[in-house]
Amino acid sequence: MQSLFLAVGLLGALVVAITAVKGHRPVRTALASGMLGVASLGAVNLAGAYTGISIALSYGTALVAVTLGLPGVTLMLMVRFLAML
Repeated sequence: MQSLFLAVGLLGALVVAITAVKGHRPVRTALASGMLGVASLGAVNLAGAYTGISIALSYGTALVAVTLGLPGVTLMLMVRFLAML
């Protein structure tokens, strides 16, 4: 499962890098996306006590959160929710 997250994270990193380079401020865009991903991962884990769904913090999940940002955390949440069914 972690290898899947790692593959998605690496693919996402490539997409984010290409998109950031095409923008006006590539470094600022990449940093903002990474910070938003880390913040959303932290918010999901804090809300996990109330919702019952949390994402374990590991190298794979951190990579996905930093590279893909909020969409990456949403993807991990959906995978986690579907695994609970």
